[in-house]
Amino acid sequence: MVGREDLLVCNTCGTQFDVPADKPLKSCRICDDPRQFVPPSGQTWTSLAQMREQYKNNFHQAKNEERMWSIVTEPKFGIGQRCVLLQTPEGNVLWDCITYLDSETVETIKAKGGLKAIVISHPHYYTTHLDWAEAFDCPVYIAAEDEEWVCRPDPDGRRRLLSGNFEDIIPGVCAAKPGGHFPGSLVLSWDKKLFIADTFVTVPVRPPSMGLLRFNVLILVQSAYYHLDRPPGTTSYAFMWSIPNMLPLPPSELYKMWQVLKELDFESTHAAFLGTDIRDSDVKKRVLESMKIQAKCMGYTEHDILDQALP
Repeated sequence: MVGREDLLVCNTCGTQFDVPADKPLKSCRICDDPRQFVPPSGQTWTSLAQMREQYKNNFHQAKNEERMWSIVTEPKFGIGQRCVLLQTPEGNVLWDCITYLDSETVETIKAKGGLKAIVISHPHYYTTHLDWAEAFDCPVYIAAEDEEWVCRPDPDGRRRLLSGNFEDIIPGVCAAKPGGHFPGSLVLSWDKKLFIADTFVTVPVRPPSMGLLRFNVLILVQSAYYHLDRPPGTTSYAFMWSIPNMLPLPPSELYKMWQVLKELDFESTHAAFLGTDIRDSDVKKRVLESMKIQAKCMGYTEHDILDQALP
């Protein structure tokens, strides 16, 4: 048995609470926040024990990158995000977290070298992170600014709070803190790859001969690997305070985010869901272009973000 099987879990966001599942709370504090949502059907709950026999975690190896694995719960549970296993010479790191954890998942990851650390982008993906940290006997890193959103105590001291804008998790793997979506929203930099989660959002674009990518409940369902010959003014990313409620971040926040992102060296971005990977040597330029497009579409003709250029 893995984890705290009978603790309460929110069906909508996948957050685990320090409350028995047979004594559910009135509401989920994560979903009640305006950045998230409660579905029309209302608040519902489950537990890891109840999820057994219904769900399975599948491992998807990245194209052209044998050291990178996306782990996705199927059928979809909660928000439906992936977590990403990075196999580095200094040890393995798990980027972000998903709720469902079972013995098969633990054994598969241990067979690939286990985990040296877990890094979680923002509170919507805190899920069952203490169960994961316990299963792999490793620390889990979150932003100090977002500690108020944790929903379970940490008696074993596995959480590590990231206070700086740049912190090396292990050699070659750096957590950076652009903020925006949450005050402490993180990205992860490794091997010229930038793992962005929901810190900024990959949008549907027009790759050659593929037409527009289709959206399905905020999840891109076709691969977004190459985006060439884009018409002028085409954006690649959105920067949102609330993604499901479609509330964008203002230019002042975009400017703050860029001061962190411009310091990172990356040639690809990897967002929260399968099929949201962009590989392009000009991808950093596209991040800045997208910020400027968003600012202009909000009616700003003058702002510091519009004057920014690549380092």
